[in-house]
Order: sequence, then structure tokens, then C-alpha cells
Amino acid sequence: MSSLKNSISLAAKTQVVQSGKEQYAYRRFGKGSGLPLLLLQHFTGTLDNWDPALTDELAEQRNIILFDNAGIGVSSGTVPDTMSAMADHVIAFLDAMKLPRVDILGFSLGGCLAQIVALNQPGRVRRMLLIGTAPEGGEDIMHLNKPEIADVLNDHSLKGYEPLAKIFFAPSASSLSAGKDFVARVTARTTDQDRPSGSEVAGQQMKAFQAWEAQRDDRFGKLKNIKHPCLVIHGALDTMISSMNAYWLAQYLPNAVLLVYPDSAHGVLFQYHTAVAEAACRFLDDQSDRAML
Repeated sequence: MSSLKNSISLAAKTQVVQSGKEQYAYRRFGKGSGLPLLLLQHFTGTLDNWDPALTDELAEQRNIILFDNAGIGVSSGTVPDTMSAMADHVIAFLDAMKLPRVDILGFSLGGCLAQIVALNQPGRVRRMLLIGTAPEGGEDIMHLNKPEIADVLNDHSLKGYEPLAKIFFAPSASSLSAGKDFVARVTARTTDQDRPSGSEVAGQQMKAFQAWEAQRDDRFGKLKNIKHPCLVIHGALDTMISSMNAYWLAQYLPNAVLLVYPDSAHGVLFQYHTAVAEAACRFLDDQSDRAML
């Protein structure tokens, strides 16, 4: 397990910024003179669900912003039931922070929002990392009733973050061991903690996922309009958002590179945090207009 001694992520304080009637919670930390890297979180995830091993490694070279969307954690408001409305809150947050341009790392649900932000305000985004996510109109997206997921979620012997250690990681001994390390890291924060998500958050976000998957008009057609350099990363054995979605993103985005990691699932960025951080920083440091590693 990565040492969290002197972790900059765990030391970062939660702050809030006002935008209209909403107050958004965020944490900002890190080094580097490049554009800030905005991290958009997964299903029901809060500021505390980012693995400090990953964010510490990213923060060695980048200025990092973790963000709670409306109704998440200590942010005010209610959780929308569409991806588009959630993306509107991302843009409102950037406006409130006076950030004219950023790079974005969108994980899972956050990757869907990143695509919408890039479509609606293309000048707002320079480069994007799309991790464990799917295009609009994709398939096998967050079907929590699948036996391999439902059996874990319905196992009442698993407490706290233990279910994530199962469904975010592959069934091999090495991946499950990485899952236990992840749980130890992600629960290391003991002060200034965010408010965990409840069933209402999950219900609204699941409606958004279902509508995102159901879209079939001009399937994948919007992707051609996302000209930004994109690095698509996925776990080969992801049961929450099937890896076929990563291949579609790489195929239909006009400027994308795909990395698929073996023996990994939805939590690929946490299992391979060092490799993912290194690939991300190489990608973000590239000043060309092509998605090269």
C-alpha cells in the first residue's frame, strides 16, 4: 500500500464557492504552472472517495481541484436526474471559480459530464481523461442487478467500503489485494470529512445513467464534435461500465488514445494509481493538439 505520510490530499481543506443560489464544495491543492485539473467523481462519490494515492501523485505535477456537484457531500441543492443538468452545475462551478479553461479527469459518471462540458463549451476544456466511462448510447452501463454486482451489494456481511473493494476490483487475488489497500487509503481521512451520499443521490444518478444509455438517435454522433485530445482509460474486466464503451469512445472520438489495463475493473485508476498518474501527466504535459503519449 502506498504510504500516505505527509499526504497533500489528506491535508487539503474543504472550501466552498457561491454560484447563484448554490454553494459548491471543493478541495484545491498541488503543484505546477499548467492549467488546473478538474476531477469529476463517480456514482454517489464525494470528495472523500478519491484515492489519495492517485491524487497525491497527480498533485506532484498538477494543480488539482476535487468538486462536489449539486446535492453531493456538503454542496447545496438537489441532485439532478439528467447528465445535462449535472454538467450545467460543473460549468456554474467553473464560472464561480473564475476558471476560463481547465483540463478534466472524468471518472465513470464524471466522464459523462466531461463529454457534455466539452460539447457545450469547447473552449472551456483543453484536454480530457475519460476513465471507466461511456458514450451516450453505450451499453451495459451501471446495471446493478447483474449477479456479479448484486450479490456483492446484497451481502450484508460486507461493511463500509468493503463492497467497493469487490466491485471496483477484479476477482484475482492480486486485484482484490489492491482493493483492500484502496479501502485503507480512502478511509484514512479522519477530519474535515465530506457527507456521504444516500439513497436519494443514488436514485437520481441512476435515472441519469439510464437515460444516458437509452439514447439511440444518431448513436455516437455527438462524439465527432469533441475535437479535444482525449485519453480513454478502462479496466479490462469492468462489470459496472463494460469495457466495450471505452472502445466506442476511442473509435468515435476524433482525437483519442485508449489504454486498457489487464486484471482490473471499475477502479482501474486506484489499482494502477502510479501508472495512471504517470500516463495522465505525460498526456497533460503534451502541448500539441493531438492525443499522443
